[in-house]
Amino acid sequence: MTIKPDMTTDGVLTADTHLIQSFADLNLLKQDGARTVIVGAEGSMVRDSEGNELIDGIGGLWCVNVGHGRKEIIDAIAQQLNQLDFYSTFYNFTHPTAAALAEKIASLAPGPLNKVYFANSGSVANDSAIRILHHYNNRLGRPKKKKILSRIGAYHGSTHLSIAMTTPAYSDGWDHAEGLVHHLKSPHFWREGDGMTEAEFCDSLVQDLKDTIENIGAENIATFIAEPVQGAGGVVMAPDGYHRRMAAVCEDYDIKYIADEVVTAFGRLGHFFASQDIFGYTPDIITTAKGLTSGYQPLSATIVSDEIHEVISRPGGMFLHGMTYSGHPAAAAAGLANIALMEKEQIPERVRTTGKLFENTLKGLSDLHIVGEVRGSHFMMGIEFVKDKATKQGFAPEDAIGLKLARAAQKRGLIARPLGNILILSPTLILTEQQIGQIGNILRDSIEEVTRSL
Repeated sequence: MTIKPDMTTDGVLTADTHLIQSFADLNLLKQDGARTVIVGAEGSMVRDSEGNELIDGIGGLWCVNVGHGRKEIIDAIAQQLNQLDFYSTFYNFTHPTAAALAEKIASLAPGPLNKVYFANSGSVANDSAIRILHHYNNRLGRPKKKKILSRIGAYHGSTHLSIAMTTPAYSDGWDHAEGLVHHLKSPHFWREGDGMTEAEFCDSLVQDLKDTIENIGAENIATFIAEPVQGAGGVVMAPDGYHRRMAAVCEDYDIKYIADEVVTAFGRLGHFFASQDIFGYTPDIITTAKGLTSGYQPLSATIVSDEIHEVISRPGGMFLHGMTYSGHPAAAAAGLANIALMEKEQIPERVRTTGKLFENTLKGLSDLHIVGEVRGSHFMMGIEFVKDKATKQGFAPEDAIGLKLARAAQKRGLIARPLGNILILSPTLILTEQQIGQIGNILRDSIEEVTRSL
């Protein structure tokens, strides 16, 4: 696919001297040529400032689900801006597009999750979920019920609160909200389940939850937050039945369950929402972003149950939480057009086939010498590399194995995301079978090249 020129690159590199980039080695970025400058995109492809056309193997950042350059979404945004460029959803003001999107999301969400609060990122969606639950418990006369249970390996955002819920490795050298969060054991069976069957490992994780609740006291715990599949913590899938059992324990102890579906919602695993349709549990809150607009506008949603909303909307109190751009008209229009496109083209249904092909293609790399584990589901995959398959010994940080592999893949026309000893793939959901095969070949060639250089 040839990407049409859509902008000049004049001044791009100069401007980057003033730009602080997210999750980057800012000292390394001072070097010439350290950045890849993306200047155009269409479908599953992007083009860099050197004219190279690359498969977008990370889907922007887990988010460009319907692919780049979809005119239906672009036109919907432009039409909305021409009709109503901005009005807030503060106080008693609202507008039809935000209301329509909230109604649509509620129709897709499982069970009694019918109330939607909009913000502009997954981090803020998770912050909002916690603030809402704290307020909920205050209104019920339970001011001590505020603690949060998360997990080693979790990623829930990078604001001061959401980074506290994220696995501690992401806080190295940085402060975060103290005293609120307790991290449960990692659900990564391949790394943590030595000497146990998967079922026994799942039993140990459920027992860890029960022991933690008994130690802290259920009267002090507001919520357990968990991604159906851990994303930026390494694409880790918990053992079969884990989420159902953890949700049942939380219900027994009157602890709310937050499903962080910032990545897994809107088709990435083959359904609009993964929690109920794939993993068999209905949470009390779902947070989502990314695929909600396929990245065409910044938008997130915190979807809460009718029961929670009934408490926080009782007479005698204000909902003292809000952002200027909550439910922005253009973002809401993008969300509606994105969902309509997914339904029209049956993208989630297609992912159940093409996503499985992608998953199996990557798992076919397991025969390579340094491939320790290929894990994930559908279009959400991670490959972990090891020095020794028998001992699962990883590479040292200075080996920069993930970065070397990402560079080798990019040289061959594929963008993949390095994360220590892991390479993450989260492409657009519209890949063809030919492109999936091409990705598999690029990865195999890249891994073999890097292996020879070690």
